Formats: sequence, C-alpha cells, structure tokens
Amino acid sequence: MTPEQLSAALRTALTDAVAAGDLAVDVPAEVRVERPRNRDHGDWSTNVALQLAKGAGMPPRDVAALLADRLGRVDGVKAVDIAGPGFLNITLDAASAGELARSIVEAGAAYGRNDSEAGHVINLEYISANPTGPLHLGHTRWAALGDAMGRLLTASGAQLTSEYYLNDAGAQMDKFAHSVLARAKGLPTPEGGYPGAYIDDLAASVLEQRPDVVDLPEAEALEVAKEIAYPLQLADIRDTLDAFGVRFDVWFSEKSLHDAGAVEQAVERLREQGHVFDQDGAVWLRTTDFLDDKDRVLIRANGEPTYFAADAAYYLSKKDRGFDEKIYLLGADHHGYINRLKAIAACAGDDPEHNIEVQIGQLVNLGGAKLSKRAGNVIELRDLIGWIGTDAIRYSLSRYPADSPLSLDGEELRKQTNDNPVFYVQYAHARTSNVARLAREDGVLREDGFDPALLGDPTEAALLAILGDFPRVVAQAAHLREPHRVARYLEDLAGHFHKWYDTCRVRPMTADEEVTDLHRSRLWLNDATRQVLANGLHLLGVSAPERM
Repeated sequence: MTPEQLSAALRTALTDAVAAGDLAVDVPAEVRVERPRNRDHGDWSTNVALQLAKGAGMPPRDVAALLADRLGRVDGVKAVDIAGPGFLNITLDAASAGELARSIVEAGAAYGRNDSEAGHVINLEYISANPTGPLHLGHTRWAALGDAMGRLLTASGAQLTSEYYLNDAGAQMDKFAHSVLARAKGLPTPEGGYPGAYIDDLAASVLEQRPDVVDLPEAEALEVAKEIAYPLQLADIRDTLDAFGVRFDVWFSEKSLHDAGAVEQAVERLREQGHVFDQDGAVWLRTTDFLDDKDRVLIRANGEPTYFAADAAYYLSKKDRGFDEKIYLLGADHHGYINRLKAIAACAGDDPEHNIEVQIGQLVNLGGAKLSKRAGNVIELRDLIGWIGTDAIRYSLSRYPADSPLSLDGEELRKQTNDNPVFYVQYAHARTSNVARLAREDGVLREDGFDPALLGDPTEAALLAILGDFPRVVAQAAHLREPHRVARYLEDLAGHFHKWYDTCRVRPMTADEEVTDLHRSRLWLNDATRQVLANGLHLLGVSAPERM
C-alpha cells in the first residue's frame, strides 16, 4: 500500500462516517499521512482527527476512534492506534507494506513526481550575474540551488520557466568595453575597470577580428570592442553553466527592454496606476506606499532611466508573458532589493504576497580554493569544477538552506569516504547497482517472482517506510523552496539501505543454495531503493553512478 492509497483509504473512512451520520464535517480533498519519527509508532501517522474535531463538535480522540474502527477493516492495515490528543498511528501488514517496492520499480523515474504545485505558472530567475566576467564562487550557490529548485517545482507539477537576466546595458557594459579596448591598445586597466587575464584574451580576440580597432575614434572603437568581446564572454558563462549542469529556458536581455522602449512604457503604465510622481525634474515611483524605505527615481533629471526603471520594466515583462508567480533568487548583497521589488509588484497592481517571491542567498566560503589565474581576484566556478567536481559542489551546496552562511572544505569534498555526504549517497546507489548486477549473475531475477509478505525484517519495514515518504519530501521541498530537504532525505535513505544490506541477503550465500522468492523479493526492494536514490539525486542535478 502506497501513502497515496492509504490517504485515499482514510478519506473513504471519513466519507463513510459522514454518510452513516456518525460525523458531520466537510471531507477534505486530501488526507495527509506522514512517516512517524519513531518507528515504534507504526508505519504512518495522520492528524486529520485533530484538524476536523472542531468542525465536527467532537473531541479529537472521538473522531479518531470513528476513523480507527473503519480503517482497521481495510485490507493491508494491520493495526490503527490512537495516540496523544488524537493522532492515528497506522501499521501495515508486511504484504501491504512490501507492495510499495513493486510500485516504485514500476513507476521508475516518475516515482516522487506529484501535482502539489499544479496550476502554478512560475518564472524562476537566478544567478543573473553581470556578463562582464567569469562566473565565480559567489554565483555558484544559486546555480546549484536555483536549478534544483526548478527541478523540484517541475516535478511537483508547476509550469516553470527558468530565466537568466542579462544586465547587458548601462555603466558596467561601458566599463567592460573600456577595459577590453585598453588592453587591446596595451594600456593598463582603466580606473574602475575589469582586471584579469580573461580581459587580455578578449582583447586578443578583438584585435584578431578587427586589427584596426586601435586606430578608430574612441566611441566607434568602444562599440567594436563591446560587439566582439561581449558574445565571447557570454559564451564563456553559458559553457561554464553547461559544464555545471545548469541550463536556462530563457536568456533575457536588459538591452532589449531599452531598445524596444519598454522602460519608458513601464513608467507610463505605473503612472496610470497612480504611483508615479514628478519632483525636482525627475520621475519617481512612490514605493514608500508599500513599505520601501524611500521612494525610488525612475527617470533622472537628465532624462536617463535608472536601473530601477529597468527593474520595473523587467517585472512588467514577466507579468505580460503570463507568469503569475515570479521568483527572484538574489545574492547576499541584495537585501535592499526585497522591498523595492515587492513595491514594484504592488505598484503594478499585483499582490506582493502572491505574485512575487524574493530569496537572498548567503555567502559561501570554500577553504583551500585558489584565486583564478584568469580573473585574478575571484574563485572561478570553472576552476571549482576542475578541482572538486560538479557532483560534489552541487550536492554540498544543495544540502544547506540558502539563508545560512556556509563554510566548506574543498579537500573534504574531494574525499571518497562515508564522512563525505555526496560520496555516502552516491556509494549507496552504486551498491544497489552492484547488488542487482551480481544477483542477475546468480540467477536472481525479479521477473521470476515477488512475494511482498516475505519482506518482514525490521530493517525492511524501516526501508520501505522511508521509500514511501519520498513523494511527500519532494512536494514539501518544492513548496518551501528548500532543496536541502531532498539531500538530507537521501542521506537518511542511504543509511537505512546500508543497515538493510548488512542484515538481509539478496543473493544466495553459497553456490548450492536455492534461489527463492525471498531473494527475488529482496531484489525488488533493492531496485526500488536504487530508483529512489537516482530520482532524488537527479532532482539535485547530481549523477547516480553505477560503479565507484
């Protein structure tokens, strides 16, 4: 019996109690069941009696008693106990619990997918680093978490678009062009410009394509330098993210907003909403009406739009493209953006508590990392991939909440020991693959038989229980935007698997031992574990190796 089937059985018990006149409540569309922390409390638990007691006008334990009586008659339910103020603790019989192994294997990669976020149309923007230099350690956390978050939301039924916002307009692009042109002319980096060997490489490419750039008028030379160097730097960012397993659905250009007149149109649209005013020759947005600490300038007195104006135009672009929910994942130095972005949403007529969500990722410190030889003053993501590996970086960053400062040891992440969480989980998957491979060599084949009632060892009951909890963990991690819940679940699952492996044999002990349904049934459980480990690692963007 799967958690979904048990939930449906509980709902049927509620419906029957209402139909019999024993209970007067509105039956919820779904009854949640959860795995108890203490295995002595059964396989599953629900607090539905506490939730419905007030509406029913009955003590919670009385509601629980009505449900326990009916649920206890359901095939596959071994016992239903009432605990505390009205919790129901449910124990399944071995056959019913063991059927989950077959359900997982047959579902394959789809196991864990759910519809808890169905109907949500979401734009998820993350990283959005200035395209003027290589991606570095400061961008890496959101690269890992943002991609994992997108995978979780998609697995939970959301219609999601991942987006990278290219700040390819404004002062930073001018500094970029000046930096490249200066190096092309053999001059030092201009004040406030971008240093690093990567600028030298870009300058060399500019000279290769346009050797006359050093003789052009300054304005024309800067435009040439930008037109050649920018696509090359953007390609470097894309290639680095591709190596990190991160791919975006949309790369959105800030410059396109300016070129299309969208910034000016955004100002007028906000004015129509009644939140724009003119003062001291500038155009302002009255964001203090929506808890911002001060009003924001949209158009300066000299007629130039501010970055904030582009932010407003970008928000409206997302709204116009049909994204009801917009998630912004920003760096540690962007706390001030939270209220101003929410104010933009409110000024645009949206609900800032529903239509926009802003998360701030805290800083990451990585001991042992060396500054980039190309960039000179940062730790490049490309170098981290070569030094530690994509899997170890992504998993290690995914297993902590984004709002907690993080200090990691690079050499520890490289170690292949059980003290390294990513190795511990990946090794569990490799071990399940090895068990399956050797079992087949010994003639233990799933297709030859399966008797779930034979999976009665305590380690098997515990392993089945945690396997059944995977869809709930995925749904909760998606709803809370917390990929670390999946990582911690996988570590727990790996621990339960290793205990089971040490206790229960899948293969015959000797060449003379007969292959039985017990061996085959345990192979089903082994393969179910392998599937869930693989599905969970995939949600974090981490590989599931078959050999280690």
